[in-house]
Amino acid sequence: MMKNNLDPLKTSSYDYFLPKELIASKPLYPADSARLLVYNRNSDTITHTTYKYLLDFLPENLDIFLNDTKVIKARIYGKKDSGGKTELLFNKPLFMDRYQVMIKGKVQKGTKLFFDENLSAEVLELNNEDGTRTVKFFKDEKQLDFLSLIDILNKIGHLPLPHYMNREDEKEDEKDYQTLFAKNYGAVAAPTASLHFTDELLEKLHNKHNINYLTLHVGAGTFKPVDAEDILNHPMHSEYFEISRESLEALKEKNKTLAVGTTVTRTIEYYARTNKIQGECDLFLNPANKPIKVDHLLTNFHLPKSTLIMLIASFVGLEKTLEIYETAVKDKYRFFSYGDGMLII
Repeated sequence: MMKNNLDPLKTSSYDYFLPKELIASKPLYPADSARLLVYNRNSDTITHTTYKYLLDFLPENLDIFLNDTKVIKARIYGKKDSGGKTELLFNKPLFMDRYQVMIKGKVQKGTKLFFDENLSAEVLELNNEDGTRTVKFFKDEKQLDFLSLIDILNKIGHLPLPHYMNREDEKEDEKDYQTLFAKNYGAVAAPTASLHFTDELLEKLHNKHNINYLTLHVGAGTFKPVDAEDILNHPMHSEYFEISRESLEALKEKNKTLAVGTTVTRTIEYYARTNKIQGECDLFLNPANKPIKVDHLLTNFHLPKSTLIMLIASFVGLEKTLEIYETAVKDKYRFFSYGDGMLII
């Protein structure tokens, strides 16, 4: 049943009931066998299909945009200089070879952490508002730049699977939790709407539509719950983005656009508002801040009371969003990163 007195600016309005068994902890094979709920805004109808038949539902003359970010093995385990165990989650590079991370347990300015491969980190700042820490990384006492650090993380680190999967990463995740076109290292979460593509499906898309790639490095903030009761008081996280010259030309065309994923949507919409093609994107799309450039959206099902479900509501409104999610729960769709998806046309 729909709730009464829904307010699109209240966080509590974005809650919904989800049985735990509908949270996907493993992907389906082949990837395009995942289910796809298609919502047509013109006819106000829902169609149930699979990703394999995605092209049957896409309009003609469509520019499709994909995120080519690559997930880092961002979670590493080690010890503090006091001897206690610690866990560090890399989030993003800052300037001058400093990095934003999250560290489990108490640390202070100057705390040193030690990991395999002679990797160490020194805590420079405690950013108490969001719980992040600023650190420098060293190998054998030599300070590391980003690419050198990535090489070591990929040797000793673990893919940072979302907490709701409730399991450690496995060998299969190294393939399953990257898109087929992942290219630029920098993300700590996959752009999950693209995990459903197979080589065959991508080839079909390329043959019929103009495919473009941009980069947004998905940060840990994507999982940050909205704590403020008024959604407009939520401090939106920022993530590094870059739009290539080819994609920029496509964005200047008058064709309709399909954003594959919320990350692509925010990048394009940030550009549409600022004309910036590189930098930090902190755009929060919601019913009070609707899309002005993206026409269609392909995405997964998102956490209750998250900025991502609020982004869905920016396309179709709060009530319709909850109605679609209620249908997906009733029809036992699989939710979140390795789950099924929806197409808004």
